[in-house]
Amino acid sequence: MCNWGENMKNLLYILFFLLPIFGFTQTFTPNEQLKIDSFITNTQNITTHDTTKIRNYLELTSIYYLRHPDSAIYFCEKAKIIAEKINDQDGLINSYGWLGYLTQQMGNIKGALEYTHKSLKLIENSDKTREIAILLNNIGYIYSEQGEFKEAISYFNKGLKAQFKINDTSGIATSYNNLGLIFDKQRHTQKALEYYKKSLVLRKQINDKKGIARCMSNIGSIYRKQGNLDTALTYYQKSLAIDNETFNKPGQTVNYFQIALIHLKKDEIADALLNAEKSFAIANELKFPDEISMSSKLLSEIYEKQGRGKEALKMFKLHIAMRDSIHNESTQKATAQQQAKYEYEKQKVLDDAEYEKLITIEQEAKAKQKIITYSITGSLGLVVVFLIFVFNRLQITRKQKAVIEIQKTVVEKAHSELEEKNKEITDSITYAKRIQNAILPSTKTVKEYLPNNFILYLPKDIIAGDFYWMEAVSFIANEEQPVPKSRKVKQSANNEKITSSESFHSQNRNDVILFAAADCTGHGVPGAMVSVVCNNALNRAVREYGLTNPAEILNKTREIVIQEFEKSNEDVKDGMDISLCSLKLSESYAMLQYAGANNPLWVIRNRELIEHKGDKQPIGKVDNPQPFTTHTLDLQQGDTFYIFTDGFADQFGGQKGKKFMYKPFKELLISIQDKTMDEQKVILEQHFGEWKGSLEQVDDVCIIGVRI
Repeated sequence: MCNWGENMKNLLYILFFLLPIFGFTQTFTPNEQLKIDSFITNTQNITTHDTTKIRNYLELTSIYYLRHPDSAIYFCEKAKIIAEKINDQDGLINSYGWLGYLTQQMGNIKGALEYTHKSLKLIENSDKTREIAILLNNIGYIYSEQGEFKEAISYFNKGLKAQFKINDTSGIATSYNNLGLIFDKQRHTQKALEYYKKSLVLRKQINDKKGIARCMSNIGSIYRKQGNLDTALTYYQKSLAIDNETFNKPGQTVNYFQIALIHLKKDEIADALLNAEKSFAIANELKFPDEISMSSKLLSEIYEKQGRGKEALKMFKLHIAMRDSIHNESTQKATAQQQAKYEYEKQKVLDDAEYEKLITIEQEAKAKQKIITYSITGSLGLVVVFLIFVFNRLQITRKQKAVIEIQKTVVEKAHSELEEKNKEITDSITYAKRIQNAILPSTKTVKEYLPNNFILYLPKDIIAGDFYWMEAVSFIANEEQPVPKSRKVKQSANNEKITSSESFHSQNRNDVILFAAADCTGHGVPGAMVSVVCNNALNRAVREYGLTNPAEILNKTREIVIQEFEKSNEDVKDGMDISLCSLKLSESYAMLQYAGANNPLWVIRNRELIEHKGDKQPIGKVDNPQPFTTHTLDLQQGDTFYIFTDGFADQFGGQKGKKFMYKPFKELLISIQDKTMDEQKVILEQHFGEWKGSLEQVDDVCIIGVRI
């Protein structure tokens, strides 16, 4: 039991002392894999003692926490449950400490404070000065990340005092660095620089490479803010070299970001982009919200300078989402409430301890006293003091309970109002989905004109910016203008009205099926609003202007969309990317005409994919617009062709959280050519879900496949 406690103390020290400077490797070494297998096997043995299981789970946590944080949390929760069950103090201290660190890294500030306070409460009255200092520093670090600088400085100074008491050079260096961070955030740059340099001197004395890297990066940040870009760049590059040497990926993502920022300030766009993309990739790999927010914002600025507006917008939206998740108001309120709760519990412990101390002193004095009168008087005085103390504590407790009840009522009311608002918004969006569904072709209509097809339609949100469109038109002999099948009416010989579909076999008519897959600007509510305008423009181009040539339809659609948006006198540049097809079928041939705005057409014949690219311009307001181009193809029996939006290929997922991309998309389509079209749809949907996994869908998905 003693060895177990000492080992866990060392683990706690390693974990928290290295909070801002830990390293990262992607895979397990053979030695680590042997340890993992051994710990898991030993833990699953029903004869293994509970304390040994706790140790094994915490050892697994220490191995997994840099590679797979979710797995680390799972193992640590297992240790906590057993430690709580058998009241193992060392196990509780370390499991709470680990959970505080892991939840903070995952962006759960409330959980981080709660677990760290629990760990501190268990050891703060012990002689474990080093561990207490580490926990105090980590609480200060959490508050500093939330902008609570006064609380952060208070905890850092408490930790520093404890570290000087035991002459802990490494701990003092960490505290200096943390204080430098606080003054840096408050824009006291000169004072921050002094603390960073103090920390750097101590870390060089003990050859702490990772600590040296962090100090150099922080010093570089000060010089960058002072406008001394070349000096700042030198410090960042030195820090990055050490991070690469020690495989410290969290340090790498910060340094790549800072180096990219300097190159951007110097208008060195290519170098800025290279380093920013490296920072973003590592931040995504680590799932660190702060670093994802910063690097995505920087990439948005770089893409904007390069004229890559769509990519810039995506990155800026990601930055906003990450920023809001980190600094939302409810998290900050939870922090303040947790602090108040901790201070009250701490004071109560101190008061109880003081009271017990008074009892002990009084008992010793009473043993020495020879006169019974003094003993009785002292005892009565003690009783009076005790009653006053108890009465005072009861009064305080009642007041605090009343305040808590009021706060609870306010919170419950706000929660109820928020739920009501959310329901109203959700109901409105759901109704909007019904309206949007009404403009989409029905499944019956699609099957009637394209029996051997599939449409895979997966909106990101309830409503979408992607949509699919279909219109069937008929050409009757001796008539120049095409007529939509739903609108053509003729007179029979006895003056009875018959629809064009009824007279189809009696007339010399050729049917043309027009269909498209479109991707409007944005998704959700804004994208859906744009989709209504664009869908209406397509309908007018065919129904009012009688167009059937795909390029002519796109030209007229662009003209209508621009006219609609210009009515508001606002500079609206919304529009859509689209693949539009015109298919004419007969018993002897199949002719396909295609035109595209940014989106292509893929034809697969004998397992070979042929790509027909659209024009590099959207449907909408652009500089120097050009007429769209119609491609005409003669199709053969068994040919399969596809039109689609970019949602499938742009989805992040897989083991590394990267985009699916178009090359694997092509290979996937080729591999399923032996399947029916209905089976192809099922396979594509399953593959998309497996690739996405637990990640959020980034865009709407629309794929149309047709087999001749």
